[in-house]
Amino acid sequence: MSTHGTIYLVGAGPGDPDLLTLRAARLIERAEIIVHDGLVSREILALASQDARLISVAKQRSKHTLPQDQINALLVREALSGRDVVRLKGGDPLIFGRGGEEAEDAKAAGIRVEIVPGISAANGAAAASQIALTHRDASSIVSFVAGQCKGLSDQDWSGLAGKGRTLVIYMGVKTAPQIAEKLMADGLAPDVPLAVIENGARPDMRVVRGLLAGLPDLVIERDIKSPALIVIGEVTARGDIALRQIAAEVAQ
Repeated sequence: MSTHGTIYLVGAGPGDPDLLTLRAARLIERAEIIVHDGLVSREILALASQDARLISVAKQRSKHTLPQDQINALLVREALSGRDVVRLKGGDPLIFGRGGEEAEDAKAAGIRVEIVPGISAANGAAAASQIALTHRDASSIVSFVAGQCKGLSDQDWSGLAGKGRTLVIYMGVKTAPQIAEKLMADGLAPDVPLAVIENGARPDMRVVRGLLAGLPDLVIERDIKSPALIVIGEVTARGDIALRQIAAEVAQ
């Protein structure tokens, strides 16, 4: 019988403890070791036992507390020593959370892995801002992409946004100018409506709306900071009469 611990890859959702799954909440409350991202809220970490060891591996643009391979090694090392490890991630561990990489390394080391899904940043932020990512009259397709990654300019996003489609961009604040340029170069109209959701589903959430061509200026003028999602598509303008009027004027 294995004496190794188990690694639990747990989705912490968008930050509100009430949006945790019951399984996630129970694992956090009884955890010996919690290895957590910077996007996990203080309120969620407060659910942990006072005896739990909390290890932050928070990442910032161009500055990692630990490189990903060292995070993987940390998880494996603790589990091989016989300890159960809760790897706590904002949103869902398998949507831009690199949970797949951590699971692969753990399995390669012979360690049991359990993945506990969480409400993704896109779902949580959209619900909190009452933006329907799909709508029978506006969108039947949703795509998720990362706006902060190597080779952004070489990626093919054509067809991901436009009529009948919603595009959700994670980690796109810093690259907003390149994103707008890229989408318009791929044929997306400059008057396509969008919303930028900052700190989605948290008490300090802010929703800023505009048009694709104005995205770079919007980010600067409204001083938008990460974490933020960019949602592009007609669904962001439904019910917003002022934005629809602006879009109509731009189109003339």
